[in-house]
Amino acid sequence: MSIEVHSVNFCLFVLVQSTIILVTALNDLNLKGVYNMDWNLKITDMAGATPEHSSVIVNFVAAVRYQLKNSTCYVYSDNVQYRFKDAEGNNKIVIPDASINCRTKSRRGNTFTDAPRFVMEVLSPSTEKYDRTEKMELYAQQEIEEYWIVDWRTKTIEIYELDYDENDIPKYYLWKTISEENKDELRLVHFPNIKITFEDLFDEIDY
Repeated sequence: MSIEVHSVNFCLFVLVQSTIILVTALNDLNLKGVYNMDWNLKITDMAGATPEHSSVIVNFVAAVRYQLKNSTCYVYSDNVQYRFKDAEGNNKIVIPDASINCRTKSRRGNTFTDAPRFVMEVLSPSTEKYDRTEKMELYAQQEIEEYWIVDWRTKTIEIYELDYDENDIPKYYLWKTISEENKDELRLVHFPNIKITFEDLFDEIDY
């Protein structure tokens, strides 16, 4: 019976991700001038996602969710999106793999307009460059306090913290890279009361 329930849950998860990818693809056609839509959204999120990629997201949300109970903050997986403006004033919609949002009132459907305090991206070959460049810069422009880049293949977590350069421009600076060797140092810098272990994050990731 538990296997059947698990299968149903997995199918629902796949359906949600497929819907996200479809919406993303439709918005990307707008970039190419195929037809007119309001928002600029690139095909990047969830492209080529593997079961391991999805497991890291699920593991993070499961470990954090109950610890935020009765707070004003919520943890979300990649079924919500955020609408931002970049430095040039262009509208951008992004779908983080995971986020912690403490300003959830500004919302339309599954789209938030206020930036979260934390975002996480799980790398895949098709999105790694975007996650490390354009998307990272966009997150910094929104002054999102903390950004994790997780590589399930090497079991590493790069923890970036927001700061400002000499021109007062928000930038991400690498706080620490976590691996098996220093796994006890894993923590959310801006949510010190939330506990998540290396084993929690990479549970059922075997290769």
